[in-house]
Amino acid sequence: MKRLPLTVACGNYDRTRAIWDGRVPIEGTDTTYVYLEAEEAFHRAFKFAEFDVSEISFSSHMMMASRGASPYVGIPAFVSRVFRHSAIYVRADAGIERPEDLAGRRVGLPEYQLTACLWVRGILQDEHGVRPQAVTWFSGGQEETGRGERAPLQLPPDIDCRRIPPDRTLVDMLAAGELDALVTARAPSSFVRGEPHVRRLFPDYVAAERAYFERTRMFPIMHLIGIRRDLVERHPWLPVSVYKAFVEARRLARADLEEIGCLRVMHPWIYAHTQDLIGLMGKDFWPYGIEANRRELEAMMRWSHEQGLAARPLALEDLFAPSTLDLARI
Repeated sequence: MKRLPLTVACGNYDRTRAIWDGRVPIEGTDTTYVYLEAEEAFHRAFKFAEFDVSEISFSSHMMMASRGASPYVGIPAFVSRVFRHSAIYVRADAGIERPEDLAGRRVGLPEYQLTACLWVRGILQDEHGVRPQAVTWFSGGQEETGRGERAPLQLPPDIDCRRIPPDRTLVDMLAAGELDALVTARAPSSFVRGEPHVRRLFPDYVAAERAYFERTRMFPIMHLIGIRRDLVERHPWLPVSVYKAFVEARRLARADLEEIGCLRVMHPWIYAHTQDLIGLMGKDFWPYGIEANRRELEAMMRWSHEQGLAARPLALEDLFAPSTLDLARI
């Protein structure tokens, strides 16, 4: 049988590497795997739909799906997950000591639609009573000028999100005191350099994130895998075949964490730290699939609408290939 040529764009992750190196094939396909940083993958996916299968931003996917305009159909392989208390940076002299102090402040973000920013706004609202409408948002390039939203926004009038000047960056505006805080997945260069004017809102962010998980049982989802909609329409078998490959690649990476005879991860206490992680989050601490992630998915769909991104309330069927919502069991 002739195999389907398939291009896959995704980050360089332990949980996807077995697809890249050929240990895990995607059944029925000849796969070309392209490593891309997330920002580039998203830009090329949502603007040009260049790849058959791509890592995509969950927030952008929800926004576009709510308008019937997403070029991709999702599968519940959540290749990027990150707790985001570490993503809030504040000016040291701004008097921001608690999350509640962000109300009424000027907060920069690379794009309003970033999934990391969706989660931070959701946490601020649900945990600390700071609604998105209580903050003045400024979007633009963090380190380089000229960055825009990867997909066009249609925010309601009660959300105040302003573009920064085209010749400015968020980092230099924070340094100049023109912003009070930043919400960003990547640490600002000024913070990395140890400049005294910027610090994290949560200095012990690991403790804050563990406590958040213990309260909510949610491990934030950032990115999922999408398959071009036109390809799914022509080959309806493809979503489950792609999903199965990503599940198997994750299984292999997960096994490496508990190999104690000859360490496969460059971390001397990886086995002990993995056992600690299992004690907190359970054996399936990086789950794929719908049911194991229902809390996170329902929160994200709600926040997307409340934050002015999704044009309407969303259902799971709007986001995922139907065949991945009802998998065969033996």
